[in-house]
Amino acid sequence: MEEIEIRSIEELIERLNNLPNHFLYRGHANADWLLQSSLERIIGSKWSIEEARRFEEYSLAQFQSKFHLYDRENIKPESKLAWLSIMQHYGVPTRLLDFTESPYVALYFALEAYSPQTSADIAIFALDYSAIMERSIAYIKSTDGAFLETRATVYEKQDEIFEEVVDRFAYDIAWVAEPKQLNARLDRQAGSFLLSGNRSLRIREVLDSEPYATVAMYKFLISRELYTGIFALLRKMNITSKSLYGDLDGLARSIRMQMQIYSV
Repeated sequence: MEEIEIRSIEELIERLNNLPNHFLYRGHANADWLLQSSLERIIGSKWSIEEARRFEEYSLAQFQSKFHLYDRENIKPESKLAWLSIMQHYGVPTRLLDFTESPYVALYFALEAYSPQTSADIAIFALDYSAIMERSIAYIKSTDGAFLETRATVYEKQDEIFEEVVDRFAYDIAWVAEPKQLNARLDRQAGSFLLSGNRSLRIREVLDSEPYATVAMYKFLISRELYTGIFALLRKMNITSKSLYGDLDGLARSIRMQMQIYSV
């Protein structure tokens, strides 16, 4: 993964705008944070395929069994990918890693979690998801001659292919997906998920593997000195917690964000 230092707002805009439309983005409030799922973080050094499976199966069973007691939207997930997605939405550790199609939404999430007192630099990850999926589909076809899916058909049958192929056979691949049942917040944020098909491999390990050696991946290291300037830029673009969440939670986050900016 290529690391690129960003020292000005103008350079940041130029870098982000020059990337093609087939990239996905993720923002980190601290450039030292690793590209890892919440499940990877909670298991930590004890990570193994057995531990990953045990944690996931336990949390999934717990969430499914009590879902009806707390659900207020009356929309029950219909696939494993949808269940993992809604669990991720509510903060249950999963192997899904949130990405977005908008570099500026990713930038906002980095700022939202940022603490000026840390004096840390910010990071934006940019991955060529089109190339990732092409390599992943080719990998499956190389091991399964009966797999005839294409990028188009994979998109149309994301839930089924994830459950019946990617998850079932635990391929050593990176996979980008979003469930058919999108919640409103995920849709507002142009969100997608990145995950490792084989639970024995962490996300960074699979991205560093041979099939993805030539895939364009960037980590933009953004100087902490640009913090307030980035907030002003995003506000002019109407990228705020209010627009990204669309509820009282978003309003509260927006107010907190403004207070934090004004305290700098």
